Amino acid sequence: MKTFQWDMTCDGILTFWIYFFLILSVLLNEFRLIKAGRPNELHIGGIFPIAGKGGWQGGQACMPAARLALDDVNKETNLLPGFRLILHSNDSECEPGLGASVMYNLLYNKPQKLMLLAGCSTVCTTVAEAAKMWNLIVLCYGASSPALSDRSRFPTLFRTHPSATVHNPTRIKLMKKFGWSRIAILQQAEEVFISTVEDLEERCMEASIEIVTRQSFLSDPTDAVRNLRRQDARIIVGLFYVVAARRVLCEMFKQQLYGRAHVWFFIGWYEDNWYEVNLGNEGITCTVEQMRMAAEGHLTTEALMWNQNNQTTISGMTAEEFRLRLNHALIEEGYDINHDRYPEGYQEAPLAYDAVWSVALAFNKTMERLKRRNKSLKEFTYNDKDIADEIYAAMNSTQFLGVSGVVAFSSQGDRIALTQIEQMINGRYEKLGYYDTQLDNLTWLNMEQWIGGKVPQDRTIVRRVLRTVSLPLFVCMCTISCCGILVALALIIFNIWHKHRRVIQSSHPVCNTIMLFGVIICLISVILLGIDGRFVSSDEYPKICQARAWLLSTGFTLAYGAMFSKVWRVHRFTTKAKTDPKKKVEPWKLYTMVTGLLSVDLIILTAWQIIDPLQRILETFPLEDPISTTDDIKIRPELEHCESSQNSVWLGLVYGYKGLILVFGLFLAYETRSIKVKQINDSRYVGMSIYNVVVLCLITAPVGMVIASQQDASFVFVALAVIFCCFLSMLLIFVPKVIEIIRHPKDKAESKYNPDSGISKEDEERYQKLVTENEELERLIAQKEEKIRLLRQRVAERESQMKASEANGSGINAVGPSSGHTVATATTTMSYNTPAAITTAITQDTHDHHT
Repeated sequence: MKTFQWDMTCDGILTFWIYFFLILSVLLNEFRLIKAGRPNELHIGGIFPIAGKGGWQGGQACMPAARLALDDVNKETNLLPGFRLILHSNDSECEPGLGASVMYNLLYNKPQKLMLLAGCSTVCTTVAEAAKMWNLIVLCYGASSPALSDRSRFPTLFRTHPSATVHNPTRIKLMKKFGWSRIAILQQAEEVFISTVEDLEERCMEASIEIVTRQSFLSDPTDAVRNLRRQDARIIVGLFYVVAARRVLCEMFKQQLYGRAHVWFFIGWYEDNWYEVNLGNEGITCTVEQMRMAAEGHLTTEALMWNQNNQTTISGMTAEEFRLRLNHALIEEGYDINHDRYPEGYQEAPLAYDAVWSVALAFNKTMERLKRRNKSLKEFTYNDKDIADEIYAAMNSTQFLGVSGVVAFSSQGDRIALTQIEQMINGRYEKLGYYDTQLDNLTWLNMEQWIGGKVPQDRTIVRRVLRTVSLPLFVCMCTISCCGILVALALIIFNIWHKHRRVIQSSHPVCNTIMLFGVIICLISVILLGIDGRFVSSDEYPKICQARAWLLSTGFTLAYGAMFSKVWRVHRFTTKAKTDPKKKVEPWKLYTMVTGLLSVDLIILTAWQIIDPLQRILETFPLEDPISTTDDIKIRPELEHCESSQNSVWLGLVYGYKGLILVFGLFLAYETRSIKVKQINDSRYVGMSIYNVVVLCLITAPVGMVIASQQDASFVFVALAVIFCCFLSMLLIFVPKVIEIIRHPKDKAESKYNPDSGISKEDEERYQKLVTENEELERLIAQKEEKIRLLRQRVAERESQMKASEANGSGINAVGPSSGHTVATATTTMSYNTPAAITTAITQDTHDHHT
């Protein structure tokens, strides 16, 4: 019994040591396998952006989705038989430098990695550009940069996330659908968005869509958004990460770049509540309600990241079943999914899930091909380009139905996918349609809603409104002018009918008729001054301009020239009256002067019209708001002007010539203000007319140029000045004649009323002699007054001497031979002291002079 127990004890000890060494061997082998990787494990690296403060932090939802995919792949018995897929990951924070560091740690720390998963375009750019040096395939689940489509730069890159350029054909399609041909672009200064904008610009150029401005920013979009407002941007494509999108949205609210007049295109892969979260943490100064107001109505375009059909995918789940599983996983991660608090990257989670399936399918296909060559994936090293090419070929041919839809890659490694269009309506994203880029097929659901009930315009509609003279004002001035024309015609008839009357003959009826014709032409020009774009087309308007210049200039010359010639002849006549008292006014000289002035006008006007004719020039004014309209309309007032290329030169020439005539006429009128001669019996009235014409012209010309931009004021001021001059001239020159003829229908009575008209030749000669004698008598009277002054001075002296003598008593008692003379002298002196005596002395002296 003891022997048996001993044997058993010996056997147990032996067995114990056998098992101990076996276990130790297994542990050592396991440790070695852990360090080098198990023979039945395939290892891939994962780079997820999770905890960063800028860019896209989609790893928050994509990493849990990738873990779900790993579980499902490893449970699939027909996939990677005998192997497990293992993911080693770390956080890149969407920083390319940190992403590169994570990649190096994954590559240089065992086990050997067969492929890399990456997210965030900037990180994928860095990783994919470097990974080719290790013959590694990079599969990006969250990178949309168009730059990644460059096969020469990224030869080993694939991505389940479609390129950002897939949005551009959709945007162009929507712009054509809604009739938008003018857009603006606001972008964040990141390579993904820069490349997207470059592609969008090319497509816009091909579609004849104008890009009014392209604004970019690094982190603060304030100035860029303000510039959009200055450029009157209405349809705006925004390309930025979600953190920057919240800042942009707040600035949109501050700058009032939202509502019925504006449409924003945002990227569709933001979370549904992206504009409501993290406002305080990111320093957003807008409230949630303000952010909602600014976000209302914006459009998003995104590649379809969730399978839209209720189909069973390669994983055995529908997209909705995957959503439920993902939500449960995110809740376990601590996210408040039940209150719509989705982590960033939730929309891209199916892409990460399908990315892991793409890796598994590619490895599975590669293993089959390598098996025929007696090779294994476990033999892959970073220098093994042969196995790397096999993995590349397998990935390039991968195609399956995933939770994100059909997964397939183009020759550039890009995901082929449909684009979904959504709109923010009442705080929720509503699907509007889908666009298939390859087939150019837009499926539209007609669910869009626009604030204001109509499609916003791509620009402020500027309606050009021609400022015209007020119609009542024009009619009023035309009526007055027509009345003036009728009066002038009546006076012409009156002038011709009574031309035999001396009151008309002495006024030179031909000159008066010329003046009246000039008045009629000036009044007609008043009507032309009010004719504008309301009555004539733009092609006919230059003719109106020429007619105005010709009529107003020639009318003024005829009317004013006739009066000027009269007053000039009066001045000439009075200056030569003394030397040639029988000088007469010769009518042909008056007509010659008017003809000369008119000839100068014709020369200037003809040269002006031939060399530099007047044209229709539009003066534009600042935009104005319409009086009452709900449309996005601004009014651009325009005013027609008649101008030529060298307008100031021609106006200076005309004004200078007319100004000299006006000033000279004013001088002559002043010189002859009190002169009246029978040859021109209305010279004083003509002078008064010239006064008024000169004053009004000197006021009207400069003031009219100052108020030229105010069509009503300018028209009324110039029209009234012309009308007043015309009526006043007719009133002063013709009313006295009309009154004279009405009161005295016969010439005898007329001569009594107007003495100048009834003076005969003998009376005229007698009148001239009397004028000469009168001048001589005035000279003699002046001499006599001087003598009277001297005599009074002598009398005063004598009186003072006599008073002095009386005071001394010497003059009274003096007796002698000379006393009688003294008394006589005193008597004489006293006698001259009376006014009668002085008058007698003057008369006597005058008589002596004539004798």
